[in-house]
Amino acid sequence: MSVRAGRPRGARPAPTLAAAIGLGMLTLVPAAIAAPPIDEDQAQLLVEAVESATALDLYNARCRSDSSGRFTDNLNKALVGRLRITVITIQDDLFPERGFRQAQRRMQEQFVETLREAGGCKGAKESGLPDQMRSRHRELLEAIEALP
Repeated sequence: MSVRAGRPRGARPAPTLAAAIGLGMLTLVPAAIAAPPIDEDQAQLLVEAVESATALDLYNARCRSDSSGRFTDNLNKALVGRLRITVITIQDDLFPERGFRQAQRRMQEQFVETLREAGGCKGAKESGLPDQMRSRHRELLEAIEALP
């Protein structure tokens, strides 16, 4: 049996006071990083932002063969960085459906209906719908960035 620094190989060192304090501090972390309370106006802003990001991603997937989901990803990064919440949390807690699967299904159905009314991908592009959606999404992201 080999001995290294006074203990047998594979033996664990005894916990130190620093380790115990560190573990104790971990219990405080969730309270320190909890999301701030969201009022009704902020909730509406967040719901609209998620809906606009989803609509843009659905348009890109359907009409441009781009299924990257970048608008939702970028929104998610902004939300986590700013408010410490995610798109899924918003869909679960703030959408009327109270569940992300139902919310995503509704948004997809709404998008298909909007696209149909616009005359499909070609009609949507000719009418400037993608530019309108991007502009609205940019406005919503700026409003989120301006939140206290």
